Amino acid sequence: MQLLGIVDTNGRSFAAGSLPKIPFAFCSVSPAKAYDFCMSMEWTLAFLCASAFVAGAMNSVAGGGTLLTFPALTAVVSPAVANATSTVALLPGSFAGALGYRRELWDCRRFVFRMLVPSLVGGGFGAWLVVKNQRAFASLVPWLILTAAVLFAIQAPLARWLKRRAATTNAQPGEARGPLQWAVMVFQLLIAIYGGYFGAGIGILMLSALGLMGMGDIHRMNAVKTFLAAIINTATVAVFLSAGDRLVRWDLAWPMVVSSIVGGYCGARVARRLPAHYVRYAVVVIGFSLSAYYFLKEYAKL
Repeated sequence: MQLLGIVDTNGRSFAAGSLPKIPFAFCSVSPAKAYDFCMSMEWTLAFLCASAFVAGAMNSVAGGGTLLTFPALTAVVSPAVANATSTVALLPGSFAGALGYRRELWDCRRFVFRMLVPSLVGGGFGAWLVVKNQRAFASLVPWLILTAAVLFAIQAPLARWLKRRAATTNAQPGEARGPLQWAVMVFQLLIAIYGGYFGAGIGILMLSALGLMGMGDIHRMNAVKTFLAAIINTATVAVFLSAGDRLVRWDLAWPMVVSSIVGGYCGARVARRLPAHYVRYAVVVIGFSLSAYYFLKEYAKL
């Protein structure tokens, strides 16, 4: 069904993409056009909420939810707006996950405290780059999705390596000192910049850094990763919101927030019965497929 533009009482015309911001009480439309608009918006919101629900569930099991919400939103809005709206929609789920690891976080509190500044600064800077040049972000979308897909493809080998490390060492992240500690902080800053700019796959990068530090407890590693990802996303959202209404479509974000929270809760329950590697394989296939599509769209002008 094709969504048509409408004309308000002052004779101004509006494109279909801007319709959700126009109250019907101030529009002069025929009943047929009003019905078409309502049906189109219902299907659009249903599609976005479904993607957010599945994304929330995926994040609970294996991660990769951004690879669903971002492409779904690009069907409705520009890539930069889709990126900002997707980050806002998935932010509550990040903190919900961190809350579940509160005991492990307390054990790592000194290390987490040291990582706060690079996470906040990097996340804010990465988001600022998006705000500063939205056209450049749109051109980088194929490469960003390809990067995320590669990160998820190496997640399984990385997990096996971390288990082997755990069998031989049980160092705590707060124990690292000197050059290693500074190196991890710089690496965390770079991860946060990428996270603020796009974000898919930052958890895998952080797990890599923690594994190199010799941290053997996978639950503590997941706790640190989940909390710092939430901090990065918080800084990112703060910058996006400071840009005004230009980057976040709240009429789309709020329904997706609710859907992602419900999806995260359901995903946590399903995760006990569904092996995570099945979901991870699906994320990898989706990621590479989307990357190929966006490469063709960008360079072949599909």
